[in-house]
Amino acid sequence: MAAVAAMAAAVLAVAALATGCGSADGRTAAGAADGQGDGAGGFPVTVTDCDGRRTTFSEAPRKIVTSNAASLEMLLRLGAGDRVVGTGFPPGKGKLPPELDARAQRVPVLGKTVIPKEKLLGSGADVYVDTFASMGNMGGAATGPSEEEFAAAGIKHIYLASTACAPRKKVPQRDLSAVEGDIRRLGLVTGTSQRAVQLVEEMEKKVSSVREAIADVPVAKRPSYFFFDFDAGTKQPIAACNRQVAHAVLTEAGARNVFADCAGDFKRVSWEDVVGKNPDWIQLGVRNRGSAAATEKAFDEAERFLKEFPATAGLRAVREGKFLRIGSEQTTIAGVGNADTVRRIAATLYPDRLAGSGAGR
Repeated sequence: MAAVAAMAAAVLAVAALATGCGSADGRTAAGAADGQGDGAGGFPVTVTDCDGRRTTFSEAPRKIVTSNAASLEMLLRLGAGDRVVGTGFPPGKGKLPPELDARAQRVPVLGKTVIPKEKLLGSGADVYVDTFASMGNMGGAATGPSEEEFAAAGIKHIYLASTACAPRKKVPQRDLSAVEGDIRRLGLVTGTSQRAVQLVEEMEKKVSSVREAIADVPVAKRPSYFFFDFDAGTKQPIAACNRQVAHAVLTEAGARNVFADCAGDFKRVSWEDVVGKNPDWIQLGVRNRGSAAATEKAFDEAERFLKEFPATAGLRAVREGKFLRIGSEQTTIAGVGNADTVRRIAATLYPDRLAGSGAGR
């Protein structure tokens, strides 16, 4: 415990210096905490958003509203879930691990998608953790309260930088440092930094085992990979671009995102674009349906579409049946589960290298 406490102190010290939208190598997360006081629990704490706007907490918030399941899950894992008084985009039943799922299902749902402005401002929250910010494809996220309206309601507005700042990053997300930075920041704000350090350590241990296993595989020889967001619609596919969390997950897993040249988070592309990439592997990005049977059925539907759709039937991955059935949420939404997805993908792409390493579990 002494070692963990020491590391927590180190994280606080590093966070006190980190600002901006990320270093050139991606190891400095956007919106990092950039100040702390000498009071109990490390307060006051100041965090900076994508625009450099600073928000200071003199104490841990008592009532939190989360914009979606990503920030809700982080708070649950940090041990601050009992302070969450509402959420938007709630997690589907069974989406989270059993020990978290029951607690998540008790959180009041303020909006099945984006929380209506009036409900958010009238929630009584001390802080709103926003996953979206500039994510224009989230439908309505840009029409939320103004900063003046948040202030008038007594709500402090902070972001998950790994997703909210993603479209404006100057460099691709090649690793999970931005996600880890979000966990550390929420730990600072909620006074749970020690637990945040533990979560990040666990993530890094999982990803490091993959890095070591594939370290000598040249990037050019790594398998090409298409994340197929089935639920985004089949008429015109959506590409997960190089600023999206999914790109970091794929890169760490030793896959070459076929849309790595797309600067941004998500982008509408054409099936001709996908055919031109001719990926070695395709991930069936299906969202949780609330039960294992229903989710499996959705995976079946996604695979059937690719096999029957004339434009994709001849793709190498489709012909060879190289599909990965890994849910959309744990790939594109920031969270500790991203590290598990790295391991699952890598174990499929490099079974011999990862056999017995624990990377596939």
